[in-house]
Amino acid sequence: MLAPVTGAGPSPFSVTVAEADGRVVVSFTGELDLATAAEAEDAIVGAVTAGRHAVVDLRGLEFMDSTGVRVLIAAHRAAGEHGGRLSLVRPGDESPVGRVLAISGLDSVLELVDGPEEL
Repeated sequence: MLAPVTGAGPSPFSVTVAEADGRVVVSFTGELDLATAAEAEDAIVGAVTAGRHAVVDLRGLEFMDSTGVRVLIAAHRAAGEHGGRLSLVRPGDESPVGRVLAISGLDSVLELVDGPEEL
């Protein structure tokens, strides 16, 4: 017989989009994975394809898989093709999301800042 799993589960995924200093600030919480990637991509790509500067705050993410990496790459590509700009607010280096960015090499390709106030 298996023992029940205890402890807190992951936070539900959510996306918050706000305007700040002429930028579109997109904040994620929870897990960015196959189940949530379309919602995440819609929030970012819409802004950058309109030529806007999207600032994506990754600090609230608890997990991101390769689908999330694909979302960030697609947004980066869309920004380049449509005159937009993509900046990511860096998660902690030791966070699961920070490790994914480092392992994938995206931390050296994408514009990472410590907070929106740096822009």
